[in-house]
Amino acid sequence: MAVREKDIRTQRRRTLLGAVSGHLIEWYDYGVYGFLAVYIGQAFFVTDNPATSLLASFGAFALSFFIRPLGGLFFGPLADKIGRRTTLVIVLTIMSGSTFLLGVLPTYASIGIAAPILLVLIRCLQGFSAGGEIGTITSFVSEYAGPGKRGYSTSWLMVTAVLGLLLGGAVANGLAWGIGEEAMQQWGWRIPFLIAAPMGAISMYIRLKLEDSPEFKALQEKGEVAKQPLREVWALKRALSLVASIIILHSSVFYLVLTFSSTYLSNVLNFPKSTTLTYVLLSSLIAAVVMPIGGILSDRYGRKPFLLVTGSFTTLSVLWFFNVAPNATPETIFAPMLAVAAFLGLYASSTYATMSELLPTRLRSTGIAIAYNMPVAIFGGSAPL
Repeated sequence: MAVREKDIRTQRRRTLLGAVSGHLIEWYDYGVYGFLAVYIGQAFFVTDNPATSLLASFGAFALSFFIRPLGGLFFGPLADKIGRRTTLVIVLTIMSGSTFLLGVLPTYASIGIAAPILLVLIRCLQGFSAGGEIGTITSFVSEYAGPGKRGYSTSWLMVTAVLGLLLGGAVANGLAWGIGEEAMQQWGWRIPFLIAAPMGAISMYIRLKLEDSPEFKALQEKGEVAKQPLREVWALKRALSLVASIIILHSSVFYLVLTFSSTYLSNVLNFPKSTTLTYVLLSSLIAAVVMPIGGILSDRYGRKPFLLVTGSFTTLSVLWFFNVAPNATPETIFAPMLAVAAFLGLYASSTYATMSELLPTRLRSTGIAIAYNMPVAIFGGSAPL
């Protein structure tokens, strides 16, 4: 029996490692655009006003989020019908391929108005893929988690989301610091997108090695897999509304702090590149470090009290950050920015576990895909714009 338990724990660890490594690449692909928005704006949305170009670039960023619910509506039910693993492979292929295409896309100077149109279409394809990733990967990991460890296990999805964005920020900001603004604008901005091809290939190999979750395989064996999950899930209105409400705070703060802050510190406050890079990296690392701790605490003390406390402190820290941000200096914005990162990390650590526990296995991927992607599209994707 002890050997059997050890084998089960080993399989769970391997599956978690495989799942989150693919999630890391998915978030790098999706998030790197936010760190390159200023260069993309000047290359694809050519105007006499740099601020207008930047707004247009963030408009394309926001539009891709509004496509996410469509991806969720397609891939969520697919994962509940054919399985989590197969769906994860499909969404990763779409994301990595579309990110690579951004790296080879001709600019406005080469093909005129067709350039921003193609950019928007590719971003929409990325949004479609991302909409299918979240419900599927959350269901997959939560169903593999051991008893009493769902908060801890799913918190690693948030850790890898942060680290994926962190990797994108490190590559984009580090490259700009290394080669200079002129080279970055001419050709350097393409490199972070082109890296998606080899990274995606590695992640694809890992995901192909995974097996579907025990809970989903049990449904298949019993013949209880949902035949029309998109129709059935609407009977869970209370659960869907709770998930959506929890994710509003999660998504809006996440994209403000971990995506837009890089642009804000550099372009609005005119901080040196080295300072911006340091602050963004440090904030991301703090958020990532506290997430597993938050997952453990929510497993021990319950999701509801933990979300209430951490959500309140997250809101207060954001108000502090907003109050300081106009005309801030590196010294005055340091503490509120790190406070937001720390409390957001604690709050977001248990949101995925909460989502998975509010929804039954046979409709879990569909329910999360719908209830998560709508608030992310409305409150998260529009936050930088």
